[in-house]
Amino acid sequence: MKIVDLLKKDYIVEELVSSGKQEVLEELSQRILKHNRTFEPDAMIRTLMDREKLGSTGIGEGIAIPHGRLDGLEEVIVAFGRSLRGIDFDALDGRPVYLFFLLLAPEHAATEHLKVLARISRMLKDQNFRTRLMEAPSGDEIYRIITEKDGQT
Repeated sequence: MKIVDLLKKDYIVEELVSSGKQEVLEELSQRILKHNRTFEPDAMIRTLMDREKLGSTGIGEGIAIPHGRLDGLEEVIVAFGRSLRGIDFDALDGRPVYLFFLLLAPEHAATEHLKVLARISRMLKDQNFRTRLMEAPSGDEIYRIITEKDGQT
């Protein structure tokens, strides 16, 4: 499954205004909810924050992949956000996070959830890809870069 099949252009926030972990999750969730009202916003935030309590999804090198499974969701959803100044997300390396891929999957889709999570992780191992995402001048360009990388993975 390709990431671009799950990530709509409307789910890209090219410049996050948030300054903390919960705010980032809320900002990305609100972007999804603006275009997809099939589930309860509080349930989404609660699911993501509950996952963060188990251990930070800030994996280091300026990257976080907040994720969770949500009851009532019918399809996997991916959103992307970029912070140009960096956000304290309790990352494993203690450094600020700049790139966020948020992943939500239906409660019953554990295998698909893990496959998408692994695919995003593989893409983000490429330093050039991360640099290009940081330097992209627009949401459209971010989407194009992700689409290009997704085709190579």
